[in-house]
Amino acid sequence: MTRKETVQIFEDRKVRSANPVKYISMILCSLVLSGCAGCGAKRKALSVADVAVQSPTLYTYMVKEVYPHDAHAFTQGLYWFDGSLYEGTGLYGASTLRRVELETGGVVQQIALPDAFFGEGIAQIGDRIYQLTWQSGRAFVYDALTFEKRSEFHYKGEGWGLTTDGERLYMSDGTSLIRVLDPATFRPEREFTVTVEGRPLEHLNELEWIEGEIWANLFMTDQIVRIDPQSGVVTGRIDLTGILPAADRTPDTDVLNGIAWDSVGRRIFVTGKNWPKLFEIEVIKQ
Repeated sequence: MTRKETVQIFEDRKVRSANPVKYISMILCSLVLSGCAGCGAKRKALSVADVAVQSPTLYTYMVKEVYPHDAHAFTQGLYWFDGSLYEGTGLYGASTLRRVELETGGVVQQIALPDAFFGEGIAQIGDRIYQLTWQSGRAFVYDALTFEKRSEFHYKGEGWGLTTDGERLYMSDGTSLIRVLDPATFRPEREFTVTVEGRPLEHLNELEWIEGEIWANLFMTDQIVRIDPQSGVVTGRIDLTGILPAADRTPDTDVLNGIAWDSVGRRIFVTGKNWPKLFEIEVIKQ
């Protein structure tokens, strides 16, 4: 069972999918959705006086290269390191951590999660790879070279996206919150609310750290937002509508989810859950 089949707040997917640009505009300009799991009483909406109001810069994209991608990979995490893509996949009984060859999409190295765990976001610091799980409250830590499991941590709430600035981990849980974690203990050092035009923005999914910003997929959309990790303010929105052609979509094709940044080659890669292709893109200001 996929997440979209279990999260009831997205039962109107057909309406939203029919006009994703209109839908994301509604999200970015609406009041925060209330009652999300794990939100807690302390998560009240910010007023305009609490945070500087800033309209996000709008971006579109240009496809520079297209690479094959495993159409059976339910992509939940993606990053680039030392010439390879690393990918975390989800679904019960099918979750993995894998190293992938960019040019062929072939899996070079892989470890499967136990069937009881639904894999989520991944990130690497030094010689350790961290992988979240969706609703189990467990994070697994692997040796980055061998993929041997070294340890695990427990956390409250759901695990969705994970990224790093090289020193700290940044974790999303499907709400508007991002937690900043100590990688040695997995304990939160701080948390911040992601806001757009002064209001919290929910459904932050897969994360990537790019040149001092956090880029985040928005669940159930073809949109990526660019976030200031100090203030939580959304400074930009990238509309990737139409990047996967209709001819490449099947009944198993799911949502956009997966951002990787090659800091050496200065390349941005994106893909989605069960997508047959991975795209290198250039982001262009509208």
